[in-house]
Amino acid sequence: MNIQLSEHFTYRKLLSFTFPSVVMLVFTSVYGVVDGFFVSNFVGKTSFTAVNFIMPFLMILGSVGFMFGTGDGALIAKTLGEGKEKKARDLFSMIVYVSFACGVFLAVFGILFVRPIASLLGAKGQLLEDCVTYGRIILAALPAYVLQYEFQCLFATAGKPSLGLYVTVAAGVTNMVLDALFVAVFRWGIPGAAGATAISQCVGGVIPLIYFACPNKSLLKIGRTQFLGRELLKACGNGSSELMSNISMSIVSMLYNVQLLKYAGEDGVAAYGVLMYVSMIFLAVFIGYSVGTAPVIGYQYGAKNHGELKSLRKKSLVLIGIFALIMFAGAYLLASPLSKLFVGYDKGLLALTIRGFSIFSFCFLFSGFAIFGSSFFTALNNGLISASIAFLRTLVFQIAAVLILPLFWGVDGIWLSIVAAEVMAVVVTVFFLKGQREKYGY
Repeated sequence: MNIQLSEHFTYRKLLSFTFPSVVMLVFTSVYGVVDGFFVSNFVGKTSFTAVNFIMPFLMILGSVGFMFGTGDGALIAKTLGEGKEKKARDLFSMIVYVSFACGVFLAVFGILFVRPIASLLGAKGQLLEDCVTYGRIILAALPAYVLQYEFQCLFATAGKPSLGLYVTVAAGVTNMVLDALFVAVFRWGIPGAAGATAISQCVGGVIPLIYFACPNKSLLKIGRTQFLGRELLKACGNGSSELMSNISMSIVSMLYNVQLLKYAGEDGVAAYGVLMYVSMIFLAVFIGYSVGTAPVIGYQYGAKNHGELKSLRKKSLVLIGIFALIMFAGAYLLASPLSKLFVGYDKGLLALTIRGFSIFSFCFLFSGFAIFGSSFFTALNNGLISASIAFLRTLVFQIAAVLILPLFWGVDGIWLSIVAAEVMAVVVTVFFLKGQREKYGY
């Protein structure tokens, strides 16, 4: 079904249009989980802990691609809705060049500072060495990773969400096959797992670059452009919520690791790693849907079609609610088997992981609404409100909860803090959605 941004979207069309984005992000999360599976089962608990310990730092550096992708994607969609196709292509080209340059700079920075940062966070001995080894190999591919993140968002804006899915599948299959080969067969350990991921990121970043640089049938193409400083600032400001969300989540993950080291030792960090791997898959459904609908919302906003904008908002909240119930039920029922998949070899760690998983699963009842709310305002080119929702949800509420609740409930308080933060984020999202309804006509 070839669906245009200008069409009226029924529930069926919404699901059809966003399906590639949802599957794309879920698949990206799945092949990240495969990395953890092989490291945990074939290298060992300490190496698995190291991957999870350094991952937030790597995600902070890579999240600039998501900022450019969502921010520029919303601006491009709005520009297309206004009928300015050449300017939209110029914006697209400029953002690709700028984001690649940022990726190179951040890769160099990360390689130089990964050891002192891991040490500052509390890593010592073999844990520290594994963090540095894994981090430096991954960081070598950071420019491609930034482009991969960016193109995941921009394929939908270009009217080619299915193509984005194919590229993600290619990258994911590459990672899975190489993980099995490098870690399980060749027994290369941490360097093998990192190498498999780095190569897959190059696949995910370079293939779209080649596609958009060559003649194609999409709405966008990479070519000669000019530096549009005002639009670049607008795109960065508009995508700041997604950047803030990713950075905040990574900072909070670091804090969770510190708290878990204090309350439960390395087993706590390993258990949290399992929760984060699985939550990446579940949250990818909400993020994928939000990313998929953003170009449609941005286009209709640019075209001043308030009736369709209102319809998109209502239908999306209904679908998010259905997804939330499915995600919660799935997480709660699969807590034990999924935990066994990663840490079944250690009874104490397994029990801790299952307990945390059962509590943590309640967060999926609420998380999708705040994720969509933030993305909705990004699509409306209101970066301030979008960033406010993301900032409160992923940083303020979670930090407050993870520092306070463990004082009363210990390790259980750490798992509960995620749920508490999501509940508070929903309240804030409802406040903004109601408060801005007249301004945007949705």
